[in-house]
Amino acid sequence: MAFQLDDRLAADTVSVMQSGVIDVRMMRDARYYWLVLVPKIEGAVEWFDLPDVAARGLFTTAQECAQRLQALTRADKMNIAALGIMVKQLHVHVIARHEADEAWPGPVWGVGEAVDFDEAELKDRLIALRAIL
Repeated sequence: MAFQLDDRLAADTVSVMQSGVIDVRMMRDARYYWLVLVPKIEGAVEWFDLPDVAARGLFTTAQECAQRLQALTRADKMNIAALGIMVKQLHVHVIARHEADEAWPGPVWGVGEAVDFDEAELKDRLIALRAIL
């Protein structure tokens, strides 16, 4: 079976770039700088489902994305999470958080409604992210 991105991840995110076997995606919510890292490995649900090289690659990619996103956004806190409750497919969230954001200090999930980008905003955000990643 070939790798297929979960339908919900496909609907809620847009691809920014590929880093090895990791698809670095951006959440379609303009309120946050929010990346979603998806290992393109069929059947991966848990981090330990990945081969060692891919598991280390996912960790390194999450760490690098968090560092670069923090520098870009001057975030007060970086959240990195692999919950997998709503979407079973393994994916890791990397979210730049600010004390002024509407969800602070709680989690971003379920707080308010996502704000989608217009075409120009989406293009600008992708350019900014690709420049730092």
